[in-house]
Amino acid sequence: MYSQESAEFAVIDVAENPDMVPALRHLLQSAGLGIDPDITHFVVAQQGGEWLGCAGLAGNTIKCVTVVAQHRGDNLSARLVGEVEQLAMQLGHFHLFLYTRPYNIACFKGCGFYPLAQWDDVAVLMENTPVGIQRYCRSLQPYYRPGSKIGGVVMNANPFTLGHLYLAEQAAAACDWLHLFVVREDVSLFPFTERLAMVRQGVAHLSNVTVHSGSEYLISHATFPAYFLKDSKLVNQTWGAIDLLIFRNYIAPALGITHRFVGSEPFCPLTHQYNQDMYTWLATADSASSPRIEVVEIPRKCHANGRAISASEVRALLTNPCLAALAQRVPGSTLMHLKMHMPAVSADKFLIQSGQ
Repeated sequence: MYSQESAEFAVIDVAENPDMVPALRHLLQSAGLGIDPDITHFVVAQQGGEWLGCAGLAGNTIKCVTVVAQHRGDNLSARLVGEVEQLAMQLGHFHLFLYTRPYNIACFKGCGFYPLAQWDDVAVLMENTPVGIQRYCRSLQPYYRPGSKIGGVVMNANPFTLGHLYLAEQAAAACDWLHLFVVREDVSLFPFTERLAMVRQGVAHLSNVTVHSGSEYLISHATFPAYFLKDSKLVNQTWGAIDLLIFRNYIAPALGITHRFVGSEPFCPLTHQYNQDMYTWLATADSASSPRIEVVEIPRKCHANGRAISASEVRALLTNPCLAALAQRVPGSTLMHLKMHMPAVSADKFLIQSGQ
C-alpha cells in the first residue's frame, strides 16, 4: 500500500535512458495519454520497484502528469508536480506552464498553478504564478502608442523574406502604429537572436513600427502538447484557440491593438487554418470578453515567376545557394545576414552560382 513516506522519486533523462521510454509510454497509455517527443526528462514515483506515476518536462512546460488509478487521491500527483518543479528550477526554468483538461484545474490549482486561457472543455493553459501575464503586459505598456488604428503582426521569419517585408510595409501603411512580434522559441533553422536581428534590420526604414521580442505567451505550434489530445486536427484547433485568446485578452489590450495583419497562406494547410481561426477567436464578438480585433489578410507577395514567396523555399535554396535566386526572395539586409552567418553561403559561392 502506498504511503508518502515510502514513495521514492527518480529523474529519468530521456536522451541518456532511451530504453526506459517504452515503460513510460505504457504507464501513460494506461491513463489514456500519449508521450510528446520534446520531453527531455521525467520524474517517476515508485515504491518497491513499482511505478506509481510520472510527470514530464519539456523546457519550461510540464507535461504527461499521471498517477496509476489505484493511487489517485493519495496526493501523489501534487508531489510529482512539486518534484518536477524542483527539477525545472535546477535546469534554470522558473516560470512554468502546464496544459491539461479543464476538469483537472482544481487539482493543479492545489499545486500552485493558475488558469491563463481555456477553450471550453477541451484544454486549459496554466502557469505557476497568478501575476505572470499581468507582469508581461505591464512590460509592454512603455510601447503603447495612441491611434485609432493600431496593428499587430506575429511572424517567425525563418528567415525574414521579401514576403515578410511586404506584409510589414502594407500593415504599417494602413495603421497609425504597428507592433511586430517575432516568435521567440528556438524551434527553427535560424535561432531567435538571428531572426530578431533580420526583422529589425529589414523594417528599420519604417518609422511607425515597434519590433518586439516574442514572449512565452506567443505559443509555438512546434511545442504545443499533443499527449492528451489524440486527434491531430483537435491539437491544431486547440493551439490556435489558446494562442489567439491570449493575444486578444491580454497582449492586444495592453498595446491598444485593433487590427491583426496576416499574409495569405497558399502552401501550408496548418498555417492556412490558423489564419481562418483568427476570424473566430479575434474578430467574433462573443468568442472572448475583450474587444474584437479586425483581421486583415494581405495577399502574399510573389517573385518574378509568379509564385508566392515563402521562407520554406528560401531555406531549401540555402542547400545550394544562388545569389540571383535568393535576391528575388529576401531583402538585402537578410542577404547580408546569410552571407555573414551561414558557413555554406560564402561570397565566392554566390558569385560562381549567380554568374557574376
